[in-house]
Amino acid sequence: QVQLVESGGGLVQPGGSLRLSCAASGFTLDYYTIGWFRQAPGKEREGVSCTNGTDGSTYYADSVKGRFTISRDNAKTTVYLQMNSLKPEDTAVYYCALRRANWYYSLRANDYDYWGQGTQVTVSS
Repeated sequence: QVQLVESGGGLVQPGGSLRLSCAASGFTLDYYTIGWFRQAPGKEREGVSCTNGTDGSTYYADSVKGRFTISRDNAKTTVYLQMNSLKPEDTAVYYCALRRANWYYSLRANDYDYWGQGTQVTVSS
């Protein structure tokens, strides 16, 4: 069974940084995408970044370009989201997700098949 476990959330001041981790296990897909999403109270789930599980190519939402970086470890078992220059608007529960395809980039939540439990990120003075 696919398991995705996020960690690394917490409270940070505006302008600060956090690194989120997503430990993935339980799948043997040849082609897949790992995405990061976030959801604030009263808002729809928003895609922020994704990476191609085969070649490591990346894609970012306009709202986080230049501030967030998605990456993976050499064994491809963990995906990270480095978040710099954080703003209060970044406050949300952050989720990692797995899509069983990589033909194209997608930041649409409905395209993803498996989800982690989420980790809270709060940006506040």
